[in-house]
Amino acid sequence: METESQSQLRTWHGYVDWKNRPALTNKHGGLLAASFVLVVEVLENVAYLANASNLVLYMSEYMHFSPSKSANSVTNFMGTAFLLALLGGFLSDAFCTTYYVYLISALIEFLGLLVLTIQARSGSLKPPTCAIQAALNVPCEQVHGAQAAMLFIGLYLVALGVGGIKGSLPPHGAEQFDEATPQGRKQRSTFFNYFVFCLSFGALIAVTFVVWVEDNKGWQWGFGISTFAIFLSIPIFLAGSSFYRNKIPCGSPLTTISKVLIAALVNSGVSRNSTSAIVSMTSSPSPPIPTGKEGGDDSNRKDVGSIHTPSTSLSFLNRAVSDTPACSALECSVQQVEEVKIVMKILPIFACTIMLNCCLAQLSTFSVHQAASMNTKVGSLKVPPASLPVFPVVFIMILAPVYDHFIIPFARRVTKTEMGISHLQRIGIGLFLSIVAMAIAALVEIKRKGVVTDSGLIDSAKPLPITFFWIAFQYLFLGSADLFVLAGLLEFCFSEAPVSMRSLATSLSWASLAIGYYLSSVIVSIVNRVTGISTNKPWLTGSNLNHYHLERFYWLMCILSALNFMHYLFWATKYKYTSVTLASRR
Repeated sequence: METESQSQLRTWHGYVDWKNRPALTNKHGGLLAASFVLVVEVLENVAYLANASNLVLYMSEYMHFSPSKSANSVTNFMGTAFLLALLGGFLSDAFCTTYYVYLISALIEFLGLLVLTIQARSGSLKPPTCAIQAALNVPCEQVHGAQAAMLFIGLYLVALGVGGIKGSLPPHGAEQFDEATPQGRKQRSTFFNYFVFCLSFGALIAVTFVVWVEDNKGWQWGFGISTFAIFLSIPIFLAGSSFYRNKIPCGSPLTTISKVLIAALVNSGVSRNSTSAIVSMTSSPSPPIPTGKEGGDDSNRKDVGSIHTPSTSLSFLNRAVSDTPACSALECSVQQVEEVKIVMKILPIFACTIMLNCCLAQLSTFSVHQAASMNTKVGSLKVPPASLPVFPVVFIMILAPVYDHFIIPFARRVTKTEMGISHLQRIGIGLFLSIVAMAIAALVEIKRKGVVTDSGLIDSAKPLPITFFWIAFQYLFLGSADLFVLAGLLEFCFSEAPVSMRSLATSLSWASLAIGYYLSSVIVSIVNRVTGISTNKPWLTGSNLNHYHLERFYWLMCILSALNFMHYLFWATKYKYTSVTLASRR
């Protein structure tokens, strides 16, 4: 009876429940707990993307911003939201559990959307329409003063909330699985696949139903639906409270990283004796790694005390380990040095994914303009060009389950490995597909311009006699690339990063998206400046797309993607996995 009672009370080491009590292995974590996270992700992405995908129209038509200012405002809003995921990840690792960071962030996003809904509903909180101002012989002015303050307070409350959610929700779901067992690692991989599926499902609802409501029923209804969606996500998330296991925060990861880097620099000027490379872990203990179970079974548990000697990789960081540090505050353990080394090795992989997101940025800009110039009718139905993102979203929703239930099991049988396709292989496949996508985009644009020349419609606003379905090919390839890279990078960062830094490392996936969108604008500006000097006519300027050299720009993106892929291969082939997941391969 005593043995049975002890097995029932076995706890997860380093995890607590929502009441801050030790998490029990037979009660907390697992697929059921993660399923609440997946449902919440659908609602969260509906709330965010419904407005982000159509916000440029609201800014130009109702707030009277110029097209360029509208585009810049939306880009800044989206980029800020994704960059703030780093803040959400940092707080989850350092101070709060992912459980509380999500709840606080969802409430902040709810307040921001509520502010935007109230403003959209009340005519006195928006500038008068341009028609009314024209009737009064008053020039149409963009929103300013208190109305502008209300608009941007609402937008950036939403951005802050979205950042916190993106930085906490994926790691919260991934933390529900026992990485010490093959089954737990496989379930975690499945979770990341379906996380991207739910992300896409929310996007599908946002860019179809909610955008239609905004365009046809009014923006107050669109903002209202988003507000209701994020509000509904909170009780659904809370419903899973009794099933969650929450990782205990381990202190600021940035403090550890900064301390090791500074100590390595300072100690490099101090002579060290021959024993300074080996230090007692107890003198500067690192946080425990919460992967095993307490109460009897420690066979799969990582032993933090097992690392006594620094590894030879990134050996300059070994200088941080010293028996006689320059200052006691800079005393570092071997474990801390090894953790920082892992982060340093992850960063080049993260950097190589930014180029893919530059390519994805083209889907919401030039590709939409291409489709707008083509025949968008499907039978008697005329499809809005802005609905083109439906293609990659639907394809991802089809590919994600196929990948998890057919491709991965087949790969496991062929390779006889646990994962079948490694994280880095998956990211590499996505980066290669982005090269193919940009080549297809260039070829489709050549075909489109050929139709322009043959039909003599170069300066006409009439739709070209070519179906917009040609554009769908580049959407499908880039959508596939996004699935492979986003899911692969999320899982790679989570599984490889030190336990004390997992949320922050996982947030790098969203930061890559933000940097990619910013970098896309920089590349377009550079291309226009350089080509304007050399040919006196920039490739990508003017009001008529038919006069652009868009095919050249796409070929340039294809070449840059190919160079980025080779850069990625260099780092990927040198990388050695540190997680339990793939340790058997070495």
